[in-house]
Amino acid sequence: MRQYPFLHVNRYALVAIACLSFCHASLVAADPAAPTQHLVQQQLAAGEFGPAITAARGVEDPALRDKLLSEIAAAQGAAGAPKAALATAADINSDLARKAMLSSMAAQSGPGSNSGSGSKRGARGGAAMADFTSLIELITTTLKPDSWDDVGGPGAIDEFRGGVYVDTAGLMSKLPPRTDASLVAVRRAGLDVTQTGDPRRAAPLRKVSLTRLEREAQLLQAQGRAPTEAMQTLAGLQRIQYILVYPATGDIVIAGPAGDWRRNVEGRFINPATSAPVLQLDDLVVTLRNAYSDLGRFGCSITPRQGNLAAAKAVNEKWSLRPLKTGEREKWLGEFRAALGRQDIEMYGIDRRTHAGRVLIEADYRMKLVGTGLEEGVPGVASYLSTIQLDKNGNPPPMNVLRWWFTLNYDAVAATESRDAFELRGPGVKVLSENELLTEKGERVHTGDSDELTKRFAQSFTQHFDELSVKYPIYAELRNVFDLSLVAAVIHSHDLPGQVGWHLTHFGADGDYRPVLANAPTEVESVLNRRIIGGKHVVTIVSGGVRAEPRGLTQREAIKTDDSGAIPGQRQASTPQNLPRNAWWWD
Repeated sequence: MRQYPFLHVNRYALVAIACLSFCHASLVAADPAAPTQHLVQQQLAAGEFGPAITAARGVEDPALRDKLLSEIAAAQGAAGAPKAALATAADINSDLARKAMLSSMAAQSGPGSNSGSGSKRGARGGAAMADFTSLIELITTTLKPDSWDDVGGPGAIDEFRGGVYVDTAGLMSKLPPRTDASLVAVRRAGLDVTQTGDPRRAAPLRKVSLTRLEREAQLLQAQGRAPTEAMQTLAGLQRIQYILVYPATGDIVIAGPAGDWRRNVEGRFINPATSAPVLQLDDLVVTLRNAYSDLGRFGCSITPRQGNLAAAKAVNEKWSLRPLKTGEREKWLGEFRAALGRQDIEMYGIDRRTHAGRVLIEADYRMKLVGTGLEEGVPGVASYLSTIQLDKNGNPPPMNVLRWWFTLNYDAVAATESRDAFELRGPGVKVLSENELLTEKGERVHTGDSDELTKRFAQSFTQHFDELSVKYPIYAELRNVFDLSLVAAVIHSHDLPGQVGWHLTHFGADGDYRPVLANAPTEVESVLNRRIIGGKHVVTIVSGGVRAEPRGLTQREAIKTDDSGAIPGQRQASTPQNLPRNAWWWD
């Protein structure tokens, strides 16, 4: 023993160390995330947010990772850095966890708080003489302008306890000196440019992830900011061709041709090259909420009032007893118009005040103007009145109510056998017709049929819909709403959110997204026109509306399975990969 005292002691030390190592390994095996959780707590206590975020991102368990990121975001918000908190919230994978965290932040800030995410810059207090707004403007217009969260980048900057808090993601490098424009102008010129490119650039097939778009819109709203124009226009999408599902990345993607946009004189977002309206985020949200409602369909109608119809019929019969004399036409028409009065606008399924609701009303009304000859059509589309002829006895058609209405016109929805990719096929919109008989009491009797002239107008309008949409963009806007309603119906009928773990926390019926509402009419002057044929006066009264029932086209048994391989190939080519965190569209 005396000869080898060192070895004797060392042997027990090694055994003790081995035991400790074994015990520690057993502890880690039992709860491998415990050290990371403890580390994050220590870093938050020290105010070391950056290292805490790095540690949390390395956690493999998605639920624990989201929990830690939520705690970090809450600590950042409590420390007076709400924009940094929102940047951290953007990394929370679960939309449920992210919504809970944002709701908690909003509750903590409350009315009158000077640290709330919805506050404006420069309104959070600080030193009496501090001018953080000017300093922040200088930094964000000088250091890599396109990288800040105001323009869709990852960088965040905000007031922070007597100073300015800058997320390091925003401080990459200085821009090279420029002599052709001011730095502010350079920043504003790149407002729509993101890390996936310029959404205003034309693309034959642009992809928009609805799940990522919801996240980015949700984070903007948490800052008290509206969606960007790129978001409002769905990155310039003009039609929807595909719906693509990626469970591995949690994406539901819509894809179609896209390009630049601007507002025309009527205030519509249109593509400047084609004058075609682009799709709108508000319409997507409205149709999604309708798809998940009990009704699942929507539409509008512009209908004459029964009492007014009876009065108008009586006026017409009174004046029909003899030919009109010179100078009597205006008197006769005035009496008839006064008797007919106004028509009621009824809406179901969606709010008439939304953009989609107003589109339905305007498209229906304008179609009736074309049908009665009050608004010009295009070559091949003649008004009903212009085609009327007297019968062999010299009599015009009896007074009745023409009924034309818009409805869906898709050849099919095709899909892969696994139902992870869908294609919309068909022109989108058609017009149907019916002649309604009119009783002495003004009651409209449905016949379920239409005469040749009424049917001819409906068919010609459908056949020349594209040309009419160029002349009157409102019809193309109606088709956009129909496209989105079909997308929404597919999402609902095939539970696509369930496949990718999406709960529509912002875009769904219980979400915080609020479409813009504007005044919408509840009544309109009656759509009528008259024509004198052979001394006989003919009056046309029109009713109808819009009727969209997309569920019938999207049930599993109604969808065609595509065997060509084209749809799976498109899905593979469009896979979201290597995208920046804040990206929600790509080409």
